[in-house]
Amino acid sequence: MDLLHAPTLDDIEALARTAYESIPEELRRHVGDVVIRIDEFPDKETCRDLELESEFELLGLYQGVSLDQKDAAGSRQEVNMIFLYRRPLLDYWCETGEELGHLVRHVLIHEIGHHFGLSDDDMEALERLADE
Repeated sequence: MDLLHAPTLDDIEALARTAYESIPEELRRHVGDVVIRIDEFPDKETCRDLELESEFELLGLYQGVSLDQKDAAGSRQEVNMIFLYRRPLLDYWCETGEELGHLVRHVLIHEIGHHFGLSDDDMEALERLADE
């Protein structure tokens, strides 16, 4: 990665690919056909729906039917997607100094957690346990 210029969409995608490959196979197997997409920012509809004050508030988003809701969704064939948002990620990276690859991996795993049907509170509890 070129350290003289801000990481591009392609750079973030490469970090996400590396992060995804680092997830244990037994978990990746259950992720299935989730599409990972890198955008500059969340779209205006997402910002409105989530009542964001700023488009910089959201680093990533899972859209789709989580595994715990698949049966309840019936035969809907909605595409499951994980969005990672480049500009908010870079803003957070600059503010915190956290290693960018680690940040991308953290957000990706968090959104995969939503695919599995975990709430934000569930994931925070798991992270606290892992840190102990």
